[in-house]
Amino acid sequence: AVAKERFLSVTQRAELETERLDLSESVEATARGHLHLVTQTMERLEDVFVGMGFTVSEGPQAETDWYNFEALNLPAAHPARSMFDTLYLDLGDRTEIGDGEGGEATNILLRTHTSPVQIRVMETLPPPIYTVCPGRVFRRDTADASHMPVFHQIEGLVVDHGISLADLAGTLNEFTAAYFGGAIRSRLRPSYFPFTEPSAEFDITCVICEGDGCQTCQRTGWIELGGCGMVHPNVLGNCGIDSEEWTGFAFGFGIDRLALMRYGIKDLRDMYTNDIRFLRQF
Repeated sequence: AVAKERFLSVTQRAELETERLDLSESVEATARGHLHLVTQTMERLEDVFVGMGFTVSEGPQAETDWYNFEALNLPAAHPARSMFDTLYLDLGDRTEIGDGEGGEATNILLRTHTSPVQIRVMETLPPPIYTVCPGRVFRRDTADASHMPVFHQIEGLVVDHGISLADLAGTLNEFTAAYFGGAIRSRLRPSYFPFTEPSAEFDITCVICEGDGCQTCQRTGWIELGGCGMVHPNVLGNCGIDSEEWTGFAFGFGIDRLALMRYGIKDLRDMYTNDIRFLRQF
């Protein structure tokens, strides 16, 4: 036993000699990653809306025609469908499934907006509803400085008693001040969307010139941010909500475009080329 201990002691000393670490040797620091700019922007938006009393809802990226179009007051022959360059999925025999009403079969597509999440929320949760729906969306666009076939949106939905257009305007003003700062204001312009009535586009004070007029805002002092409006009674009815008792508003805008505006990025493609020199700046 004594000889065994002596042998182990000698062996351990030899191992320690050969495995000695040079603590004075300089080594490169471990590279640490960070969240992508789009993810940072999305999380900041979520924080702002949660602070305003909203919840965050998510849904599937592959949707049925019912959730992406028909439930949103866009039936099959509606001309407004041309606003969306839709990508349909070829799943062979599995391409057709029952729609949201359990009726006729429908094709599967990649959602063109996050509005289907609003439909799913209204189908499953009783009012009052205050939620935002961030996520990835898809359209058949050619990639250029301001368009990508895959991008991100965040939409908001409120359904409650006595909701009016004034509540929508106030909510957008509150969001604008919380996200951009007190110097930035919002305004509404009449527009058209099949799923809201009345509908509007909402602009914000140009974040570059703060309303004085510059090349970015074409000397107007305003930049278009997104669309909004009062939820159409047909949409509420499709979700089993009595439009005589409940009213609501919805709004939405692009997260990627918001990141471009906030950080002064000129080309949307720069955020997705994985150039580490660019990504390290944010």
